[in-house]
Amino acid sequence: MTSPSAAARAAVILAAGRGERMKSPTPKVLHPVGGRAMTDLAIDAAQALGCSPIVVVVGDHSPAVRAHVVKRLGEGAVAVQDPPLGTGHAVLAARDALAGFSGDVVVTYADVPLLTAPVIETLFALRRDGADLAVLGFEAAEPGAYGRLVVEGGDSLLRIVEAKEASPAELAIRACNSGVLAADAALLFALLDQVGNANAKGEYYLTDVVGLARAAGRSVRVAMADEADVAGVNSQAELAAVETAFQDRRRAALMAVGVTMTAPHTVHLAWDTVVEGGAVIEPYVVFAGGVTVRSGAVIRAFSHLEGAVVNSGAIVGPYARLRPGADIGEGAHIGNFVEVKKVKVGPGAKANHLSYLGDGTVGAGANIGAGTIFCNYDGFDKHDTHIGPGAFIGSNSSLVAPVSVGAGAYTGSGSVITRTVPPDALAFERGPQTEKPGWAAAFRARKRQQKGLK
Repeated sequence: MTSPSAAARAAVILAAGRGERMKSPTPKVLHPVGGRAMTDLAIDAAQALGCSPIVVVVGDHSPAVRAHVVKRLGEGAVAVQDPPLGTGHAVLAARDALAGFSGDVVVTYADVPLLTAPVIETLFALRRDGADLAVLGFEAAEPGAYGRLVVEGGDSLLRIVEAKEASPAELAIRACNSGVLAADAALLFALLDQVGNANAKGEYYLTDVVGLARAAGRSVRVAMADEADVAGVNSQAELAAVETAFQDRRRAALMAVGVTMTAPHTVHLAWDTVVEGGAVIEPYVVFAGGVTVRSGAVIRAFSHLEGAVVNSGAIVGPYARLRPGADIGEGAHIGNFVEVKKVKVGPGAKANHLSYLGDGTVGAGANIGAGTIFCNYDGFDKHDTHIGPGAFIGSNSSLVAPVSVGAGAYTGSGSVITRTVPPDALAFERGPQTEKPGWAAAFRARKRQQKGLK
């Protein structure tokens, strides 16, 4: 029996499937859930468990998946299954990458994106409690073609029966196999070496290790998860269903800590969205990755946020867009049809209407008039614009970066500001207004005559 109390942990993540039912040029396991590739979600769970090494088994047919894993974990984290000969064969492909490792191995799947570390931890708990092999099961609403778990004594797994080989009594079992399991590395690979391929597909199935372990007198136990935890993705419809489940979970978690969402089903969250209790999220708000919203902030309807921080008391929207690097200070207002990118907006500052603020800073209490543009790009490089505290930027101002407006300074409406404005100064740049008395009446008379109008 191998049940070390503090065994090292490794993970083998299977990602070699072709995903042909997705009908997409993007490899199946690189499709996002909550804005993050499913492969990365599986790696996240393994890392949260303290697994090291982590080996991702990829197919030779998908260099994009291999490149994705190498970029995150390095070349040593990749094992190639070629040709694909079943799940047991896929795990065996990881043996060389785990050479020298001693401890527990958990096998998970890159297309099961809702499987989290706390759920997988139940398998390691069984290992600590004496199980040689720990299998993750779930109770299916519609068991269908899933393999059934035949259990006795609460959690002792006798065997896994495939649906097509099950008796009527076994088909009535709702406990099903997820395919996720954990065991001592040496034992797992010894069992896999005994797995044959005498089946209709000529493949080596990971599930066969259960019967082999029982035959060798090993303890095999099962932990149960919710069906949604182990939902796999094989089609666009299943991807959408998993995304829905992910969103429901994240919304519920936010409301549980005190976030107000009057129409939660309309709010779309990312895998790493942070919203503190006491914040208010109005309907139809979309969070892309990297957003933090502090307590007391209000995100109004139809806003889109990505890579941004919104501090306490700030109001964003409606119809605002915060892009990466936007940092909205306490009590600041970013209003309708205002876009902010890589700008730190000071406490109490306001940009309430129809403006683009890109690259720079806006000081505390400054007011940005409607139609203001930070002209930050010269066709090759980005440049900064800095607005001092208490400054007042007149409507329809164009600030040509690099440029600064000093504390308390004003710019006249319609100005194109190209030079530094000293503190408390007024800067304006516009052509003088010219009037031509009677011109409009003469113009109308001429056009009516040309068109034969009275």
